Amino acid sequence: MPTTTPMTPQQAFARLSALCARSEHCQHDVLEKMRQWGVAAEAQPQVLARLVEGRYVDDERFARAFVSDKVRYNKWGRRKVEQALLQRHVGSAIVARILDEVSDSEYVAILTPLLRQKSRSVRAASIRERTMKLTRFALSRGFTIDIIRQCLEDAADEDYFLD
Repeated sequence: MPTTTPMTPQQAFARLSALCARSEHCQHDVLEKMRQWGVAAEAQPQVLARLVEGRYVDDERFARAFVSDKVRYNKWGRRKVEQALLQRHVGSAIVARILDEVSDSEYVAILTPLLRQKSRSVRAASIRERTMKLTRFALSRGFTIDIIRQCLEDAADEDYFLD
């Protein structure tokens, strides 16, 4: 296995600024990269401070982009997105504020087609069993029980999951 020399703080800053200019990253991700590259532990806070000062790294901007991607493209619910952001050590105040910007109607608009599609493949002996399976599915996607109930009530009105 080839040995690599530890990266200097200047090299780390140059590489991280280029990386952060291409896509959003949070402070935790940046610190993790520096650890992987072997940047001295005492130099990491200074490099991070320069990146934050230069607005290359901004946890709020990262959270906003992350929420947008995961909700709209990956079709995740609030709880799953929240857990993913907290695992990346984004502040809970930032997470709550950004997630509150996504309306319940957006979650309903995302979950309704997911439930409709899932309903086609669910085999159940009763409506109650089908409802429980669909609820478990939606919970695994990170949706709150209030949103799930709303979607299932709308589905019952449309009769699409009673097939």
